[in-house]
Amino acid sequence: MFEMCKEILQKVSFDKSLFRKELVKSIGWIKKDEILALKVWCLATFGHVYKDVIFEAFDTMKVA
Repeated sequence: MFEMCKEILQKVSFDKSLFRKELVKSIGWIKKDEILALKVWCLATFGHVYKDVIFEAFDTMKVA
């Protein structure tokens, strides 16, 4: 599931609102032990563009 979430996020990264929507869904789908890995990957891959969206999504979900 983790790899599928990464693929989806890469495909929707052209649109900020769509990226936010899919990131929130991804956080809900993946295993609890993969959430930190997803956050790190998102920041490394999209942090230069969507840093605020990434932190907001993970803070809202009350995770790592």
